[in-house]
Order: sequence, then structure tokens, then C-alpha cells
Amino acid sequence: MKDFAALYSMLDETTKTNAKIEALAGYFQKAAPADAAWAVSFLIGRKPKRLIEVRKLAEWASREAGVPDWMFGECYQAVGDLAETIALLLPPAAGSTTLPLHFWVEERLLPLQQLEEAAQRELMLEAWRGMDDRQRLVWNKLITGAFRVGVSQNLVVRGLSAATGLDAAVLAHRLMGDWQPTPQFWETFIGIERRDEDVSRPYPFCLAHPLDGPVEELGPIAEWQAEWKWDGIRAQLVRRQRRTYLWSRGEELITDRFPEIEAAGSVLADGAVLDGEILPWKHGLPLPFAQMQRRVGRKIITDRILSEVPVVLLAFDLLELDGEDVRERELRWRRARLEEVAAPAAPGILLSPLVEAASWEELAARRTEARRRHVEGLMLKRRESPYRVGRRRGDWWKWKIQPYAVDAVLIYAQPGNGRRASLFTDYTFGVWEGGQLVPFAKAYSGLTDEEIRRVDAFVRANTQARHGPVRAVKPELVFELHFEGIQRSGRHRSGVAVRFPRIARWRTDKKPEDADTVETIKALLPPQ
Repeated sequence: MKDFAALYSMLDETTKTNAKIEALAGYFQKAAPADAAWAVSFLIGRKPKRLIEVRKLAEWASREAGVPDWMFGECYQAVGDLAETIALLLPPAAGSTTLPLHFWVEERLLPLQQLEEAAQRELMLEAWRGMDDRQRLVWNKLITGAFRVGVSQNLVVRGLSAATGLDAAVLAHRLMGDWQPTPQFWETFIGIERRDEDVSRPYPFCLAHPLDGPVEELGPIAEWQAEWKWDGIRAQLVRRQRRTYLWSRGEELITDRFPEIEAAGSVLADGAVLDGEILPWKHGLPLPFAQMQRRVGRKIITDRILSEVPVVLLAFDLLELDGEDVRERELRWRRARLEEVAAPAAPGILLSPLVEAASWEELAARRTEARRRHVEGLMLKRRESPYRVGRRRGDWWKWKIQPYAVDAVLIYAQPGNGRRASLFTDYTFGVWEGGQLVPFAKAYSGLTDEEIRRVDAFVRANTQARHGPVRAVKPELVFELHFEGIQRSGRHRSGVAVRFPRIARWRTDKKPEDADTVETIKALLPPQ
């Protein structure tokens, strides 16, 4: 636990990539297999679920620290992180534990769920009293299910590669799929000669960068393949040993949620892996993403929901053919084979169509069709490119259409989390309806640090009412909001719901009365 807590501190305290890789490599070179397996699991985001109610943890910690509940609450609001608040308030420990990470996870953390409340409390107090500040912080984050540190999975893989000498792409693939953090996993994971036994294992996803310059700078259009950018759930369909597996980009096995795609996959030849997008699909067009949420949020998929929200996998790449990894083949070859593989598939699998154009100007004109087709824009992929691991610049670009834009007024604000817990950074914006400002959207990103400080000062000086941590503010500040999609909603006072709202800019040149109206926004809705 001591070494893992030290690693956490090093990763949290530096922003330098090489320093993080060096810290990761140093830890994994000396960690015992049981500790290394759990460390990998936590660092790539496979955190345990919260095992104890926040209320109980706060109560036990405040009693141990000898502070009243109201003071604990004030400290929590100032710090913004429960795990850190508890670590800061607890009295100094007598020492620091030398017990390894795997002991604390397997013998203390995991059994918590089966214990009665009194036993849970005693276990927590024993742990806190035997840990130093670093160890307490990490322990608290694991217990609250809030463990995260400033490293991406790709960075963890690079650290593991530096520690083991194995190729990063190989390690990234070995981390995919369903595995348990055991010493046996670790030994197999770092083995030079390894035969994968998990036939369901997907591949690491290749991701695109937003196009950040003129499209003409990409060179001749003949070198590029254009497709529509679909707004669904990225997934890989794996067909091996006459079984079908469907994996989301978040490495969640979702086969049982989409039985029509599982059935379609059974038609594929063995040893095939397709990359694509799961979409709610009717009459040759994708349905709004909100319809997909009706499928994702259900444990039981009824005949009614299957009928109302049918889905398809729109396949756009082939990663494995006849059991052979073909990711290093050029895209033009993979696309040709994909067309052969997908042709005999059942209706649940469709081939993502190519968008043909003789010039960039012609392709730009086709891009204007995006909203009518219910897509987000275009994907541009170099025809000679392999299927890479993660987000690499140069081969795959997303050329999205301009987002929707609305001018709205700041009406509510509340503190953020973590390092922004002492600032008002979470905002609710309103638009006009019948002479009143109606809540329209919430946004948390888009302002510079300096602008956040200025808005924070405004909120504090212009609070008109308080509702817990939320403050109603004088309606003076106007902001331009951008969002990707819009649909009707009976759950929102404005009658609409938007996707991915964010702040584009602070409109200091506009007055509140210049903000948009609900009527104007509803005009953006697609026809029913």
C-alpha cells in the first residue's frame, strides 16, 4: 500500500508525461504480481463500486476527528472531495502500514459489503489509524469509488511497456476484455510468449482527432476515404468459436442488450471482428440518440422495446479475418474484405456507406447534408492507414458540422468539484419564454481560468437566493452555448433537451434581453 500510495502522489503531483511514465515503470518493475494486478486495474479505471454510504463515512470520520457535523460539512464544501476531506481532518496516525496493496483490497475492502454497519465502522477506523496521510487518501478514494488519477490508459500502457520491455500495442490488446486482477493474470499479462485463452477479447479502439485546419491541407482527396460520422455507441462485434460477443468502447460486454445484433453476428464466419457503431435505426435512418438510451437503461429487453427501438451495427472496419489480426493491413484492403464479410450478414449488421466526392469542394457540399441524415458530419480516413491503437494524429479525422448555437443567460451557479470546489463553475442557463427566463441547459466547460474567476466574483456579489449549494444570481451575464443535438422533452421546462452543451464564449457585447427565446430554439427541432 505504501508503494502504491507513493505512486499515486507522484502521478498526481506532476504534469510531465515522461515523469509519469518513469514513475509507472519504477512501480511495476518492483511490485509483487498480486499488487501489480490490482494497480493496473485501478489505474486504467476499473475502480470498485462505492461500498459504504457517504453519510456513514462522513459521520465516522467527523467523530474520529472530533469535529461537529456542520464543520465537517463546511470543510467538505471547501475541499470538494470526500476522500481528501477525511484524510485532511483525521488526527495523525501512529505510523504507516507496511501491508501490501492486495491485502487491503482482498482482505479489507472487498469484504466490506458483507459486513454489518458496526463491523464496517470498526474496520474503517482500524484502517485510518494505521495509515499515513498518503495511504489514507488512496484508501478513501478506493472506498468511495472515486479513485482516479491524471493518467490515461494509453499512458499506463506506456509505463507498463517501459517496465516490461513489451510492445505497447501488445499490452494494450492484453488489457482489453474481461479479466480479473490476480497474480496469475499478471504473470500471463507480462509473459513474452502468450496464447490468449479469452476468445471474446476485443482489440483496442482506433480513435480520430477533430480536423483542426483546412481540409485541403490533407492532400489529394483520392488518398482519403470519407464516411458519415454516426452518433451511436462505438462497439466491436467479435465472432469466434461459433460464439458472438459485442463490446462497447468502454470495454463493457453488452451482447445481451442487443439480441438482434447478436443474432446477426451468428451469420458471420468464425474468426471475424468488426468495428462499428450501434444505432437505433428505422426506415433507413438513425433515430435520435435518446431512443438508444431507452435500450441501454433496461435490464430486460421486451418485444415492445425491440419493436419501437430496433438497432443495427453499422460496420465500418474489419480487424480480424479467419482468425488473423489484419489491423496492420491498409484501410483500402480492410474495407474491401469488410464488404465481403458484411454482405451475407443478417439485417442487424449494415455496411457504413462511403461518401463519394471528386474534390474537397464537392465533399464539403455533401457534408451539409449531415443534419438531414441525422449524423454529426464526416469521418476522413487515409486509405493506406493501418488500424492504430488509441488516438493518433494523421490518419483518422472527424470533420464535424458546426454545432447549434444559442445565446442564454446565467441564472444559477454552484461550486465545482476537486480543485474547483471553492469556485462557482457549474452553471445553469436560461432563455426567454413569456417574459421570464426558463432553465434551458447546464454547462461546466468552455471558460478560461481567468473568466471562471470573474464569473465566480459576479456570483458572490449578485446572489439573489440560495438553494443549498446552488445560488440564484442576478440575470445579467450572457453566454453563447454550443450543443450537438436537440430534441423535444417533457421533462424540461423549456420543452427541449440538448446534447453536449458547453460554453463557446462570454457575450459581453450582449444584454440579457438579447438572449434567445424558447420559440427560437424550438425552431431548431427536426420535423416530427
